[in-house]
Amino acid sequence: MSLYRQLADRLQHQIDTGIWQPGERIPSIRQSCKTHGLSPMTVLQAYQLLESQGRILARPQSGYYVKAAPSHLQHYAPQQTHYSGSVDINDLVFEVLQASKSRELVPLGMSVADPTLFPHPQLGRALASCMRKLDPFSTVADLPPGNEALRRAIAQRYASDGLAVDPQEIIITTGAMEALSLSLQVLTEPGDWVVVETPTFYGALQAIERLKLKAVEIPVIPGVGIDLALLAEALAERPIKACWLMGNVQHPLGHTMPDDHKRGLMQLLNTHGVALVEDDVYAEVYFGRERPRPIKYWDARGESLLCSSFSKCLAPGFRVGWVVAGPHAERIQRLQLMSTLSTNVPSQLALAQMLLNGGVDAHFRRLRHTLAQRQQQMRAALLRLFPDEVRISAPDGGHFLWLEFDSRLDSRALHARALTCGFSLAPGALFSSQGMHNHCLRLNSSHPWSEQLESALIKLAGLIDATLKQSSSYE
Repeated sequence: MSLYRQLADRLQHQIDTGIWQPGERIPSIRQSCKTHGLSPMTVLQAYQLLESQGRILARPQSGYYVKAAPSHLQHYAPQQTHYSGSVDINDLVFEVLQASKSRELVPLGMSVADPTLFPHPQLGRALASCMRKLDPFSTVADLPPGNEALRRAIAQRYASDGLAVDPQEIIITTGAMEALSLSLQVLTEPGDWVVVETPTFYGALQAIERLKLKAVEIPVIPGVGIDLALLAEALAERPIKACWLMGNVQHPLGHTMPDDHKRGLMQLLNTHGVALVEDDVYAEVYFGRERPRPIKYWDARGESLLCSSFSKCLAPGFRVGWVVAGPHAERIQRLQLMSTLSTNVPSQLALAQMLLNGGVDAHFRRLRHTLAQRQQQMRAALLRLFPDEVRISAPDGGHFLWLEFDSRLDSRALHARALTCGFSLAPGALFSSQGMHNHCLRLNSSHPWSEQLESALIKLAGLIDATLKQSSSYE
């Protein structure tokens, strides 16, 4: 057996026996070289092997860490595909998001990351600089498809990942939600069927409801992605016009599809001539060493639409997103001109300046490192406080944890009780048009550890325990 495999087996055994716990940093490459008398290349090969097996995770400028065991959500048995003739989710989304806005609440239900994690001073300086030099004609010149410098900067970032994108195919939008909604509009007519994952981002369900479309909800295999066997059945049974999916840091489960799964998914959609609308807003907050490639990378037909934004990783308040629209670019521009007209011009200019001048990657590294640390800390606390039966996601990035409880738990009722106790949460019913995940919760893990946060988690554990005991007494 090669030396690097021997070292990988030794470290794997140490992880399995608990010497290195989930979230802990394993010895650096330099330390392992000294301890085992091996070359840096041999140690690196061992670490890369463990990383490919999902046992450890590389964090930029920090080292290698034991990955949280994904077994808590790996008990997958094929489930049923759900066909929804109509979607009615907006009222619940509005209710939950409105309640989560209060500064008086511990924000476990907040949908955005801790606002203090973003480079507001740098954004302010870039905005002020652009306003001083603003060409009045730019308010006309930067109508759809958007500011040329910003579109080139986005294309350059894709090129660094091996994805060739023509800047002329990029349309700047008001956040990713506009990009995703415009993409659906281009591909569908009212009454058409659209595939989504379940659980899925509630924004997808809102867009489907607004456009009067029908949803096909296909279960996700935890840690992998949408169930391709069930997707193939749905594509054969219904005249599906589009799929709205997340390949990287799926919301709310937080996993990233393996490349083989992305390739298989894209081949399946291409075979059936169904376009993909890809929501890729969390790629920059992936915890691994390199930003993962989007599903579109494997699109041989070039019909898929790739949507993202800077809201989750750089400038939440700027509301600047985009869609790589390919052959649909002109139609999307026309639709945008009939709705929002264009995206805020000064925000586009400021972001273009920051991207082209450099420095944002250092921010992204710091952000990923902080989010990963805070998520591991909250996850460890939840495993300590909650019953053994709880299943907790082991995300690859982002700032959410997904908790699955006994089917007796009513997360909508729990949400109402939580508000009276001084904290918010996101009930699982938000993430399906069928209310299928009402026994689940999504918690925001991006905020720093504090007495208030710990107290909120203790109260939440108490509420859940009382709810489950009460349910048992009725049986």
